[in-house]
Parts: sequence; C-alpha cells; structure tokens
Amino acid sequence: MLMKITKTTLYSILMLLALLQVAEAREQRKFQDTRENLSTRSENLLMSALENIAQSRIDEALIELEILKIINPKFALAQLVYADLMTAKNRRITGFGNSHGKYSEQIKALRDEILARWNYYKSPVDKTLIPSSLIQLSEKQDYVLVVDQSRHRMFLYKNQNGLPVYVDDFYVTIGKKGAGKIFEGDQRTPLGVYFVTRFIESNALPDLYGDGAFPLNYPNIWDRRNGRTGTGIWLHGTPSEIFSRPPEDSDGCVIISNDDLKNLAPYVDVDQITPVILAKKIKWETKAEWKKRQKSFFSYLEQWRKDWESRDVDLYLSHYSKDYEGLGKNYDSWAKHKRRVNKSKSFIKVNLADTSIFVYPDGTGPIMVVTFMQNYSSNSFKRAYRKRQYWKMEEDGNWRIIFEGSV
Repeated sequence: MLMKITKTTLYSILMLLALLQVAEAREQRKFQDTRENLSTRSENLLMSALENIAQSRIDEALIELEILKIINPKFALAQLVYADLMTAKNRRITGFGNSHGKYSEQIKALRDEILARWNYYKSPVDKTLIPSSLIQLSEKQDYVLVVDQSRHRMFLYKNQNGLPVYVDDFYVTIGKKGAGKIFEGDQRTPLGVYFVTRFIESNALPDLYGDGAFPLNYPNIWDRRNGRTGTGIWLHGTPSEIFSRPPEDSDGCVIISNDDLKNLAPYVDVDQITPVILAKKIKWETKAEWKKRQKSFFSYLEQWRKDWESRDVDLYLSHYSKDYEGLGKNYDSWAKHKRRVNKSKSFIKVNLADTSIFVYPDGTGPIMVVTFMQNYSSNSFKRAYRKRQYWKMEEDGNWRIIFEGSV
C-alpha cells in the first residue's frame, strides 16, 4: 500500500532537508574557520547530540549526527547513536547499542567509549588548576603531557615562564587490564614519570600504530629497581580504517586518534625532553599550593648542592638513602669513594641549570624525578653533563636520593 504524501508531509520533509543543509554548511564553516581539529569537532558534535537526546530534541540530534557522519565517516560512535535513534522511531530501546545484540562485545566497547567521553564532558577539569606531579619544567621543556587513566584523558600543558598552563586535552585509550603495569604481557599501562625518546614514522610501522609513535623510556630505573618488566610502551595513533579505539583496548600503550597525533606532534620533543606523566588519577592543586610545594622541593635540591660544595662529606651523604644505587655503586661504596676523593679537594663548585622536577603520581610511591645540567669543577677535575636523580621520601619524612646517573 502506497503512503499518500500530503502537502503538509512534503513541506515537513523539505524543511528538514533545508535545516540539514544549513546546519551542515554552518558546521563546515565553523570547522574550517576555527582552530578545532577533526577530533575536537567530532567529539563536540557528538556531545551536543547526546545533550539534545537527553532533552528529547531528537530532530536536532539527528541533524548533528548526520553532519558528524559526513565530516568523520570513520567515527563508529556516531554511526551507533544514529542507528539507535532511527530504531527508536519504530520501537523502544533501553540504551545505546541495545538494538545490535549480535555484536554485543563490539557494542559494549562503543558504549564504554561514549560513557568515557560523556563523563568528562559533564565534569571537565578546572583549567586553572595544575597537576600535582608538575613541580618544575626546565627551560627546554616547552610542553608536558599528563594522562589521567581513570578518565581516559590526556592533558597538554605549556611551560609559560615556569608555570604549567593548560593548552588542550584528548581522549585516550589505555591497556585492556587498566593501569599499573608490573610485568611483560599484563596488558596494563604503566604509572610514573616518563620521557619521549624518539618518533617512529608511520612508514616504518604496521598499520596498527596509525600515523606514528612516540616511544617512552619504560622501564625506567625505578621500574627496574621494583622488578617491573616489559618494553614497547608507546604513545601512538589508530589503524587507518578507524577513528578511535575503546577506552581499554591496548596492550599497555597510550593511544590517541591519528588526527590528535598529528596535531600533538609539533609540541613533542624527543631525546628524553618532553615528559609524559602516567597517572591513575590526577591530583589537582591551585597555583598557590603548587608554588609552596615547588619551594619545598627546590630547598632539598639546593641544600644538596650547597653541602656538596662545602666538602663536608657527612652533610653531603645525609642526602643519600641507605638504599642508594647509582653510578655503579651502592651506598657503602659511594660513601667510601666520596670520602677518599674529597680529601684531595681544596674547593668544589657545582652549578645546576635547566632543572626539571616531577613527582610520581599518587599511589605509586613518594618519588621525585629531578633532571638537570650539572657543571662541576674542583682544583683537580671538571665535568659538565646531564644528570637524573630519583629522590624518595623516607620514613622520617625527608627526601633522599635513591639513584642518580647520566641521561
């Protein structure tokens, strides 16, 4: 039986098409005229559509989803929500993806991604706050990346005259088993302070890694000291046929969309310059709190430098943990070496430059990672090199060096 199309029905269809064309043109202009990249534009459109659905503005949501399907056809979430809305016109559905039962695992993964994105959209961070791990960025560290694995979000901060300032944030995928890597093959993403070591071009990688990869220095010295194993923890893109991956879908790497990877690349310096903080949950603090903690941490480092220059070996060694291991020595052999060497010194001068200080995220132990250019001179020896120290807060509440070595 053919449906009779009345003038009213035809007019409604034509009006809907006109609205779609106008909205699409508006969104295309907005996408082209603003600084928003494809990833940001896609997420914003999806979130706006979900808001409209929550307010029962189904027609508006359908228009936004139609536009999203056009500008980003690889975005599976848009396809899922659109299909469910169309299904809802014919029969009641109880949640996103419930009309696709035979693809339950794939649909569950998409629903998890919707939830991760939606939760952050509804409860974004206060952009004036600072992640507590960022104590001091060096002069050469223009940017730093901080990953909140509980929220599946990576934050980009700029070094603005020493102050970390929010720039952008990105949806990320982490390990299939969540956070807290311990051994090789456990499919968990590490927790700690890491640095980008290099960039691998896409033509040197399988398609799985997308448009390139930034390997991190996992396992670092603290990981090895704690028996953590595994290698190949990278920040990389997505396969060419998809836009994004579910929240927990990697073997331990941090994954972002290829579009985000391309836009992020100019901000990342290799050769262990750009820090990447991998936290289970970021602890945030005000600028005043940040300044207070920065002053406290700097006081430990400065006192260590002064005590070294004083040639008082006992004062100098008081900054080292009895569990110290570094430069091929444990605490006892290090103390013996320093007592022997200092006898021949008439003066010692130590200058520190280009200093960075990062604290391990909460739940991973009170560890401070300090990196600087050290210029040492005495009456018999001179040397300048880049040094990295790991400081640990011990039972008496004082920070002491548990490892140091060249970078």
